[in-house]
Amino acid sequence: MTDSDTGHSPVWARSKRRRSSGGGGGAFFGFLVFLLALFGAVVIGMSIKERSVAGGGAAIDGWIATGKASVMQAIGKAPAAADVAVEKAGDAAAATGDAVQAEAAQTADALKKQ
Repeated sequence: MTDSDTGHSPVWARSKRRRSSGGGGGAFFGFLVFLLALFGAVVIGMSIKERSVAGGGAAIDGWIATGKASVMQAIGKAPAAADVAVEKAGDAAAATGDAVQAEAAQTADALKKQ
């Protein structure tokens, strides 16, 4: 009697099927655990460097504040940069329209002469 006769599959086939049916949730959970472990390692490392958990936390808070200030500054510059880009795009569209209109006029003149 074989495995196919009894309706059972080999162990290696069952374990492979079980692993692939997660739908990606296992990968997300693993990534989340990795991020938490990395954060924990940074906190422990900074606590040892600063010789206290409070000192390590204060250093990490300083990093976060610096990053937040940089992001807020970049966000503040975004509207001005967008205005410049819109103006340049408008100028380019106008120049393209003028060129198309000039070419259309030349083509119309050439057709009239024929």
